[in-house]
Amino acid sequence: MHSGNKPSGKLKIFLGYAAGVGKTYQMLDEARRLKQNGCDVVIGYFEPHGRRDTIALTEGLTIIPRRTVSYRGSIFEEMDTEAILARHPDICAVDEFPHTNVPGSARAKRWEDVELMLDAGIDVLTTMNIQHLESLNDQIWQISGIRVRETIPDWVLKQADEVVMVDLTPRALLNRLERGVVYAPDKAERAKTNFFKEETLVALRELALRETAHEVDIRQVSSASQRGQERIVIHVTADPASAGLIRRGKRVADYLRADCLAVAIVESGNSGSEKAAAIERHLGFARNMQIETRMLEGHDVARDLVEFARRNQATQIFLSRPSRRSWLSALGRGFDHRVVHLARDMRVVIVAGRQRSQPR
Repeated sequence: MHSGNKPSGKLKIFLGYAAGVGKTYQMLDEARRLKQNGCDVVIGYFEPHGRRDTIALTEGLTIIPRRTVSYRGSIFEEMDTEAILARHPDICAVDEFPHTNVPGSARAKRWEDVELMLDAGIDVLTTMNIQHLESLNDQIWQISGIRVRETIPDWVLKQADEVVMVDLTPRALLNRLERGVVYAPDKAERAKTNFFKEETLVALRELALRETAHEVDIRQVSSASQRGQERIVIHVTADPASAGLIRRGKRVADYLRADCLAVAIVESGNSGSEKAAAIERHLGFARNMQIETRMLEGHDVARDLVEFARRNQATQIFLSRPSRRSWLSALGRGFDHRVVHLARDMRVVIVAGRQRSQPR
């Protein structure tokens, strides 16, 4: 997060729902306009993908040379964040915000490089697609059958000063793909079997439009004055379903502008077990999403969970529905019913694990 006395840079995100909708084009077009207005603008990272119209927009703009990184006998190119900081422009354009840097880089993610620039007072223009937002990871998998590995925590998007949706109808995007504007022919053919199915693009576009509308909404009100009275407690267990539950709970909390807590309840003496290690991984994931976490010792998990929620004035409790072969089933088949019975003054949300939709 930003620190120090000097003003932080402003972050503007050009958000799309797929490659080829025009995010990079819009970012560079804005960079050129700002330069014409007298601002010192550089390109920190640009991925051309052979798109001539987009490449043409870089003419006349200073491009900071990439640094080379050697990894496992190969040479990779990454954004040279230190060179950008030393140059200290007014504005830096950075393509592909969710990118994972090559191992051995000073920071693991490109968004962390951008944080450093913002801290230094540099304004940043950047691009990303909706499928990289962490809280949507399960929905994207359900829609597309693809588990996106490069994700951005929701709080990073929330801190942006401006989020601009770069829109194009799915039919127009598919026409661009056919014409070879988006990818070279061999890559375009592969794309058609992944994200570039029309029904997938329609669903992704709807998610992006909804997210952008939400981002506009939360910027129109002061989060301090409009903080809701809702408070959500997420029950974290060793079960893999906890990751999806955390994403769902966080997403609901953001929409309600509610406080969010993740709590795990473990039996005393189990701190070194496999279950405890899995729970700690899930709590770490929750902390990365800026959710406050607690780990409590207890024997009656349902009662301890409800008492914790009540002490913390929670209005909702989020639980996973156990599958027959999950660790959750060890809590007993009536665990969720018991929580519902004990938490009559709260809303209990029981979230089933997401299943992939069958192809139509």
